[in-house]
Amino acid sequence: MERTESVAPSTRPIPISLILLVACAVHLPLLLMELPLHSYDTNFHIFFASHYLHHWFDPWNTKWYAGFSQTTYPPLPQQWIAVLSNILGLDLAYMAVQFISILLLAVGVYRFSLLWVSQRAASFAALASVFLGSESFLVYSAGQLSTTSAAPLYLNALPYLYEWVRHGKWRSFIKATVLFMAAAAAHHATLLFGSMFFALPVLALALLERQEGEQTSTSAIVIRTVVISVVVGIAIAVILLPFWIALLHNPVKQTPIPHGSRANFILSPLLGLNYFLIPYGALILVLPFIVLRGSARVRLRPLLIGFWVAFLVGLGGTTPAGHLLLGRAYEVLTMERFTYWATLLALPFVGLLATELIDRFRLRAVVGLGVGAALTCGLAVGWITFHPADAADFKVDTVAAWLDRDGHDKYRYITLGFGNKVARLAVLTDASSVDGEWNSGRTLPELTENSGGSLANSKYFGKGGLDALRAILYHADHYGLKWVFVKDPYYEPLLSFAGWRRVDDLEEKTITVWSKEGAPPAVAMNIAQIPPHWQGIMWGIFPFGSSILALLVVLIPEERWVSRPTAEPATSEELTPGRLMS
Repeated sequence: MERTESVAPSTRPIPISLILLVACAVHLPLLLMELPLHSYDTNFHIFFASHYLHHWFDPWNTKWYAGFSQTTYPPLPQQWIAVLSNILGLDLAYMAVQFISILLLAVGVYRFSLLWVSQRAASFAALASVFLGSESFLVYSAGQLSTTSAAPLYLNALPYLYEWVRHGKWRSFIKATVLFMAAAAAHHATLLFGSMFFALPVLALALLERQEGEQTSTSAIVIRTVVISVVVGIAIAVILLPFWIALLHNPVKQTPIPHGSRANFILSPLLGLNYFLIPYGALILVLPFIVLRGSARVRLRPLLIGFWVAFLVGLGGTTPAGHLLLGRAYEVLTMERFTYWATLLALPFVGLLATELIDRFRLRAVVGLGVGAALTCGLAVGWITFHPADAADFKVDTVAAWLDRDGHDKYRYITLGFGNKVARLAVLTDASSVDGEWNSGRTLPELTENSGGSLANSKYFGKGGLDALRAILYHADHYGLKWVFVKDPYYEPLLSFAGWRRVDDLEEKTITVWSKEGAPPAVAMNIAQIPPHWQGIMWGIFPFGSSILALLVVLIPEERWVSRPTAEPATSEELTPGRLMS
């Protein structure tokens, strides 16, 4: 009897506190090393945050595109960076916000998984989120802070959404509403497009379970769904009103810019490796289980459908799903966010599989799952080393110092061959550029009419990128453009042909400075697009205020969830399954 008890698998869930400690052990050292600074978009978010740090109530930023409005991008993560930077500095403040998002993700996955599986399986799902390949890919390689900040808020809101539509609890209604507001303030695309994959399965689950336990009529569920949809819609419309106004006045009509996540991964194996294999990692081995178990259990089918649609869209041009479902938005969005959402939807299945494997194979299953998780996380973290955002790591401090002396900042500049150092340079200098990294914020016709992204990387966009560069150089006098900083000699013949001449060298002659004679000083541009003062006040109060309100509201005590069936076979643990929703 003693031996039998000693080898019996534990049926207790992993404490959430232990899962958070694991997240600290895995990600905190990497963030303290400031590893995300080498990613694609981290400097972009720090640039936005630096503007809020100095101009909290004025979203008009003159440093890019001869002036653009930051109301074109939801501000919550960047505003938190700006607030924390007063203590930590911009770089460490970014790491702090990203770290909080990682911790919130583990909690959100646990609470979301409780809708579908037992507490034990949900705890395994939360633990798996710490090692999730797509999360590490977005944090350390892509640098998509807004996506990784909004998703945890959204996941934490969904159980409250279920409690409201299923049981009509007003506390849950309030909590769901404020968390949805904060999620929208962090990233609009997560709420607009993520609802198809997350909220609809939760609503379908409420309909499936309407006759179990505390019975609820279909009409009541529909009415509650409409009520919360209207209230959340109005709240988000108010919180992000300057965003909607900017989108209405300047809709995204620019020529589509190519992106690797929209490629056919079969025809482009390297892109498939980058946008499929690295984010999924060992989850690829779980795909058959997800399909088989999700189709076999009725209550798991909504989750399976949500996962499967997100999975197909995340494959980019490999399937026609993205074009069919997103339409014009397909040419604007990048598809790695859909892969991220698909992996989050897969985690309840991962927790379910982990419980079954451990119950059957015990220590061997623990070792196998641990190795798979470690390899998945490690490969995604280390991918930036094998596939760096920039071919060479270099400093831009001397360029910033050059621009800020001798009146050089009276003119505008562009950089060529600087990669994502464009945003880092903009943080360090007061000078203005006609280039930038936020494509949806640009309105200059030379940029919007050509299929190129940042001018700093124009050669990688083929004809469209080089046409945009030539057009900007041709109209340099119109924009007060006098300086071009070149890191890549590829562009020097083009500059010489366009009448520019080399005037200085920086960074031990690895960066050359080119100038155009007779260029007039830069003048204010895009005046008609400057948001009025009342929009700046709203932008500085409502999005950040929604997060403060969310922090206060979630502290309201929550009742224990009623007993519900789970997707696992009945065991001694699951005869009376309870769900803690607080």
